[in-house]
Order: sequence, then C-alpha cells, then structure tokens
Amino acid sequence: MESRTVVVVEDEQIIASAVAARLRKEGFRVEIAVDGPSGVELCERVQPDLVVLDLMLPGFDGLEVCRCIQRNRPVPVIMLTARDSETDLLVGLAVGADDYLTKPFSPRELVARVHALLRRVDRAPQAQEAVITIGEVTLEPATRRVRRSGRPVHLTPTEFDLLHRLAQRPGVVHSREQLLVQVWGYRNGTGGRTVDSHIGALRRKLGAGILRTVHGVGYAVEAGPTEPDAAAN
Repeated sequence: MESRTVVVVEDEQIIASAVAARLRKEGFRVEIAVDGPSGVELCERVQPDLVVLDLMLPGFDGLEVCRCIQRNRPVPVIMLTARDSETDLLVGLAVGADDYLTKPFSPRELVARVHALLRRVDRAPQAQEAVITIGEVTLEPATRRVRRSGRPVHLTPTEFDLLHRLAQRPGVVHSREQLLVQVWGYRNGTGGRTVDSHIGALRRKLGAGILRTVHGVGYAVEAGPTEPDAAAN
C-alpha cells in the first residue's frame, strides 16, 4: 500500500525531528514546516493524509493554520500544545483539530494516536447503509457528506464519526466513556473534554437542538426536531 503523508508543523527543531523520525520509522512520508504560513503552504502543496500541528507557532498560530487547512478539505489534525489550559485545548478542538497531545508527550503515544485517527478516517461505511435524516440534517454515510436544510456542512473526520455514531441510535444516550471508545478508540476513559468540545462544534454547525445533553450521563441525537437547549454545552 502506498505510504501515507504526514505534515509536521512545529517550530522546535528537536521536537519536529524526533516526531518525523518516529513517523518515518512507521512507514510514513513526512514533511516539516517551522511556522504558520509555511505550514499552510506545505499542506496545500502536498495534500497530506494527516497533520501534526503545534499550537504556538511563528507567523500565525496553530489555530489559524488549522482553520486554513480545513477550509477546502477535512484533513485529520492532531494538535500539540505546551499548555494544559482548558481554553486552549477546547478552542483547538473547536476550530477543526481531531485530537490533541500536551507536551511533553511520548512519541509512542503520538504514533498510536496517528494510527487510530487514520483508522477512523479509513473506516469504510456499509454500502447499503441508508441516508440518515434528523430534523433538517441529513447524513450520507457512503460519501461522508452532511447537509443542513439542503446546504452542505463541512465536518472534520471526527465530527462526522461522532455525529454518525449518535445518529445511528436517535434518542439513545451515549456516555462520554462510550463515545471515547467507539469514536476515538481510547480505552482508558480519559478525554471527556475532547467529547464535549466536538459536541459544541457540532451544535455550532448544525444547530443546538439536534443534540441533547443529559447532565452527568452523556449525549444523544434527538429523534425529531427540538427547541435549542439553553443549557447546551
């Protein structure tokens, strides 16, 4: 099978080189950019299968890079951050990152996240699976397209997988732990903030009423049209 291409956008040379060496050892083609503008240009030129993106970059930051590279195609993004601030992590996920790691991180953990994310993207939908309609939102599993009131909506790979998982069982509440296993492939139960941030992104794109929060339990897709939840996360 042809090697996958990963772009690493990281201004710390030691980290960038270590990440690139580990990914190349796993069989990936790796390209490196050291600032925001060159990262965007590199992604546009090589059309990578996945991007490892530092939050703090010269030129402009990783949030702006993420917005730019997600504008035309839903490329998977793992964001690296030196800060464990709740706001930093949630904003990074909200602008289109699929996952994040806080520095210092284990190269083994990064490789595991890369493989897990690419497996989710590659997961082939069932050819016979019908279009799913929830209120004014439709999902086409075979093409991974989503429309709201007939208009296309851009979702990241993980946003689509999360919505698809919930939409397959409308009205059924899924806990954060269940979603982390079923969508992200995590087994240790950590990462609740990741789920919350992606739910928030889906609400912004599709309307607050499509997703219901059951506080202390988890989330569900509403089986029919609902009024927006004032307490929505």
